[in-house]
Amino acid sequence: MSYPPYGPYQGYPAYGYGPPPEHPQATTIMVLGIVGLVFCQLLGPVAWIMGSKAKREIAQSGGMLGGHSSVTVGYICGIVATCFLMLAVLVYGVVIAIAVVGGSSSGY
Repeated sequence: MSYPPYGPYQGYPAYGYGPPPEHPQATTIMVLGIVGLVFCQLLGPVAWIMGSKAKREIAQSGGMLGGHSSVTVGYICGIVATCFLMLAVLVYGVVIAIAVVGGSSSGY
């Protein structure tokens, strides 16, 4: 009778089996990206920069780090939130410029 091989601890898989551990900041990047997209666009650039760094680290790990999908979601949400932030700054700038020009040429 043969028994199945066990890993270093009874009932746990041996090292190297199962999914790789997730990048330590994967969940943080995803949360920052989603919150930046929905509530506070100022967090968008933070998620974009952190996501870019984490994607690079995952690629350099050679498959030893997981969490690529969570990092990608946060990264893309960060890019979109940053675009919304830049659009809002542009719109506010145009509105302020129109108000300044319109207020100074009224002749009063």
